[in-house]
Amino acid sequence: MPHPAVARLRELLPPPVSGGDVVDWEEIERTTRLTFPDDYREFVETYGGGEIDEYLSVSTPPVPGSAYGDLLDRVDPALSDRDREELGSLLPGGLLPPLLPFADSASSDVAFWLREGAPNNWRVAVFRRQTPYGKNHWTVFDGGMAWFLVAVLTGEVNPLSERLSVENQYVFVSWRGV
Repeated sequence: MPHPAVARLRELLPPPVSGGDVVDWEEIERTTRLTFPDDYREFVETYGGGEIDEYLSVSTPPVPGSAYGDLLDRVDPALSDRDREELGSLLPGGLLPPLLPFADSASSDVAFWLREGAPNNWRVAVFRRQTPYGKNHWTVFDGGMAWFLVAVLTGEVNPLSERLSVENQYVFVSWRGV
């Protein structure tokens, strides 16, 4: 059964004609001890690595030939003390779970999973590079990766430095089409 967030995403963002990426999820889980959320797995299988509106790039596990297959190289990124403090101020008890970046914007914003609890319950935190002085660079979204993308595309949330499309007509370009 299709994930409801990915089904909604397909309505807003047509998948590439070239299709998604084939990933051996069991092998990744065995070698990295990481299990990925169902919505992300379906996204990768439907869209693959690539960019939304030449602005927001989505990483995948390694796929031969894909420049977007760097997800596993990004596990547990280093954050500055300030970034840790700002993000911690938005989380219960200020405790930061392990982070895993899965998307980057052309403005150097980064979307991370907050890897806490079961993978299907991971929330999204976005580091917004261009923020007015004195404002928190972080936004926490209480939903998974696909619902986050839906919320960004529909304008429900605007955690990125720039909007994706003014006309609300979005294009996903697969690494095969870049």
